[in-house]
Amino acid sequence: MARIKGGLNAKKKHNRVLKLAKGYRGARSKQYRIAKQSVMRALTSSYAGRKERKRQFRQLWIARINAAARLNGLSYSKFMYGLKLAEIDMNRKMLAEMAVNDAAGFAALAEIAKSKLA
Repeated sequence: MARIKGGLNAKKKHNRVLKLAKGYRGARSKQYRIAKQSVMRALTSSYAGRKERKRQFRQLWIARINAAARLNGLSYSKFMYGLKLAEIDMNRKMLAEMAVNDAAGFAALAEIAKSKLA
């Protein structure tokens, strides 16, 4: 039986990595060994970045809710606690959206929270 050489598979593997490294500068996009290192690092960073993005959005929403709550005479923590006592289950994303686009609705929520705190 004839021997099968691995050249074709190696070429495929190299091309797959070089395709991912397209747009990188200098040897990082041309030479397999260097491109492989860059791609591995980039993929690791992109995975971590997807987790980081979720943290950053939550941070942004909390900052927006805090700013709007303070305009209505409450701190963020007291506002959220008041909503919890009032059994209003609303996520931070929606609260932040209301704070920016629906000030009247947010003020109504703040009043409910205030009344439950008192």
